Amino acid sequence: MRFNIANLAGDGVGPEVLKEGVKVLRAAEKAIGGFELEFQDYAVGANCYLQTGSALSEDVFQECKKADAIYMGAIGIPGVVDSHGTEVTGHVMFKIRFDLELFAGVRPIKLYPGVRSGLADKSAIDFVVLRENCEGLFASYGGGTYTFDEVATDTMVITRKGSERLFDYAFQLAQKRNGRVLDGKKMVTCSAKWNVFRSFAFFKKIFDEIADKYEGQVQRDYAIIDALTLWMVQQPENFDVIVTENMFGDIISDMAAGFIGGMGMAPSGDIGFKHAMFQPSHGTAPTIAGKGIANPVAAILSGQMMLNWLGERNNSGEAKMAAALIENAVAATILKGAKTTDIGGTSSTESFGDAVVASLNKLAG
Repeated sequence: MRFNIANLAGDGVGPEVLKEGVKVLRAAEKAIGGFELEFQDYAVGANCYLQTGSALSEDVFQECKKADAIYMGAIGIPGVVDSHGTEVTGHVMFKIRFDLELFAGVRPIKLYPGVRSGLADKSAIDFVVLRENCEGLFASYGGGTYTFDEVATDTMVITRKGSERLFDYAFQLAQKRNGRVLDGKKMVTCSAKWNVFRSFAFFKKIFDEIADKYEGQVQRDYAIIDALTLWMVQQPENFDVIVTENMFGDIISDMAAGFIGGMGMAPSGDIGFKHAMFQPSHGTAPTIAGKGIANPVAAILSGQMMLNWLGERNNSGEAKMAAALIENAVAATILKGAKTTDIGGTSSTESFGDAVVASLNKLAG
């Protein structure tokens, strides 16, 4: 079984971390067998914009659309903006997310042994922030109003269709997981600001309608977004799957990355019914680009998520086995002390990738 992967290395540390991700994916492909990965490299992002006037050409978008999956490093350079004053990264991210309907922003928050949490006395953290990706406040991208240099507005958009598919995904994701750290209960926590805004009251109403379908299989829970930020910090073990609006999910997933060692440890997947893109949650980190010290874990684990998604979508047990092998190899590598400087080690980007490959080959026998 062959999978065609659109590789979007991007800007800053993007090419560095994606290189290590591909290296580990290739090692897993060789170790397990039964599938082939064919990578095609395409230029996107801020540097592409500076060189060509487009951050994402229509030709490249069509190639991404035809691919079995999209694998991205990172995009964006501070100060590279369009005529509206906003960073050109949106021309890539939102074009792909919106046009391919990648509605489920899946952001695992997992603390691996050997990594110190940003939270005191926390050693077991494992939950997922599920961010709605195609509407909410981000639906105003490219729209909104700007009047006489006096008033600017952006509009929150919550739809029944968008909410129903998001909540179905949330409960189905919880069914596949082992439950929350506290007691193993499978649970979906809905978070928004329904006590103030009608749009979020509607969001919560639809959540309850979908939750009824999973009664007896997965528990439901609620947390108003400002209270959720407190409870996440105090008791992250209380959460399994947190589902929320686009902007809220963007914010709390970055905050939660601090619980597990930082953005370099935070993978993500933007997933739809037919297409998916996988990338680190972090940005391009221009201050360390080219120094060989960027943490590639988020990129490697995003590749692991991609393999698992491809395996599920195409009924490939080998791809899913390879995905599990990659995660185990990352965990084993960190546990034995190989870490980049951001999480207290001395490994370079490349040497950490090499160490993961070595662990993977050892685990595969």
